[in-house]
This record gives sequence, C-alpha cells and structure tokens, in this order.
Amino acid sequence: MFKGRVAVVTGGTRGIGAAITESLAKAGAHVAAGYNKGKEGAEACRERLTAAGASVSCHQGRVDDFQDCKRVIDEVIAEFGRIDYLVNNAGITIDKTLRKMSAEDWQGVISVNLSGAFNMTKAVIEHMIERGSGRIVNISSVIGETGNIGQANYAASKAGLFGFTKSIALELANKGVTANVVAPGFIATEMVSAIPEAALSKVVEKIPQRRLGKPEEVARVVQFLLEDESSYITGAVYTVNGGLDM
Repeated sequence: MFKGRVAVVTGGTRGIGAAITESLAKAGAHVAAGYNKGKEGAEACRERLTAAGASVSCHQGRVDDFQDCKRVIDEVIAEFGRIDYLVNNAGITIDKTLRKMSAEDWQGVISVNLSGAFNMTKAVIEHMIERGSGRIVNISSVIGETGNIGQANYAASKAGLFGFTKSIALELANKGVTANVVAPGFIATEMVSAIPEAALSKVVEKIPQRRLGKPEEVARVVQFLLEDESSYITGAVYTVNGGLDM
C-alpha cells in the first residue's frame, strides 16, 4: 500500500508512536522513527521490526529545537530521497495543579507537544509543497477537548494542535498537502500505566466501552488518513476514545 513511501514519526519508538511505526512499516513504507531519550529501547524497536522484514530507521533529536528538527528532516531526505508523511506524535507530561506548576513546567510541555509539531512541520513543509503532495497527522488527546485536573499545560498543548492543524490545512489545501488530527483517549501505554491504579480504575469507569484503548487502534486511524484515497480529508479531527467524549 505504501511501498516506496517515506514516513517520519516523532516519538516513533514507544507507545502509540511505536504502533504507528509498525503499522506503516508493515504496509510497506520506510519509517524514520524519531526519539529523544532511550537509544537502547529505540534500537530494540527498530531491530524487532526489521527482523520481521520492515524498513525502519531511528533518528535521535529534540522536537523542541527547530534546528535539530531541520537536521533530522534533512538527514531523512538525504538518505531516503523523500518524505511523504509526517506524524507529530512526540509528547510529554509534567502534571501539577496550576498553583504548583512552575513557568518551566508549563513551557516544557508546550515546547514539546505544541511547538514540536510546528518545528517538524515547518522543517518539512517546503519539501512537501515542492513535491506537490504530503500528509501531516498531529496526535492530540481527549484531554485537549475536556481539560483535566493537574494537566493545564498538557491540555493547552493538545488543544493548540486543533487550531494549528486547521490553519495549516487551509493554507496547504491547494498544494496537495493535507493536515488532520487524531485525538486518542486513554490508551494502554507507559504514560497511562503511570497513573495510580485507583485513579485509572475511576477513569475506565467513565469510558462507555469500559476499557483502555489499544495503541494499534490509534495507528489504524493514522494509517487511514495517510492513504492516497483519503486525499479529500483535511482539517478534520478523528477521536479514538471509546466514547469518553463525543
């Protein structure tokens, strides 16, 4: 399906990002999976997928640094000749109530989750426009729609992706490039597993399907939005949350 195509997936070696990397690689794309920390884990992800016949490379970098983003994009283009898809998935949390949250806590999350999407998109967009085609998918969160106690920084960063995506979708609509959002709910990843068990049980009780989502269920929607047949979808938000927010 994606043979000969190249995808960049930030945060692509863990959690939802790893599921997206695996989904696209199995569909035939070469996936350049970005990571910041955890080189050993990133290489283990790459080795597992390449052993199964997939084409995956790992690229260390900081999405909160524009020049570093540009370096990674330039490296991928130099090595693989093109970039067809960008999935902005990298994200962090620093959870504290607003009264306890420092300016550094606020800016740290905004810089990765929101500015990171800007930095990566800015670094690749001229390449996509020159080629006359491209797909951008930004991974937001149900928290960007509902808010959450102790997550003002995270909620703001994820809500910001809605406006950012809709704006660039309008700017790029006549240039062959689409931009969409996938907003997962509570997915069974390391990030969610860090929530205390009692608190997580209360979260699951609020989900109409009474379960956490699977990373593969998010990856399936991302892959759908990257397909050639999805070229008329842009500026859209796809929720994957088990009915938690509609």
